[in-house]
Amino acid sequence: MLEDVQKKITRLIALYEGERQRASELEASLSECQETLQSQKKQIAELKDKIENGRLQSAFTSGTPEAKKALAALVGEIDKCIELLKAD
Repeated sequence: MLEDVQKKITRLIALYEGERQRASELEASLSECQETLQSQKKQIAELKDKIENGRLQSAFTSGTPEAKKALAALVGEIDKCIELLKAD
């Protein structure tokens, strides 16, 4: 009977150690995934900026109605910013 209890305790300790190691591995994996996610979010933001800059560059270099509309929108935003600065 005592031997059975000792075997069960030994087995429980082994299971506990296994789960503790698994939890540690999962934490490391989670940390790596979070770092990758942050890196990819930063890359997405940079790419969005590049796309927007490309659109603006295209708007400035072309004479299409869309370009004029984009420029008018930019001028409108700049005017709003100036008005906000004047209000302070």
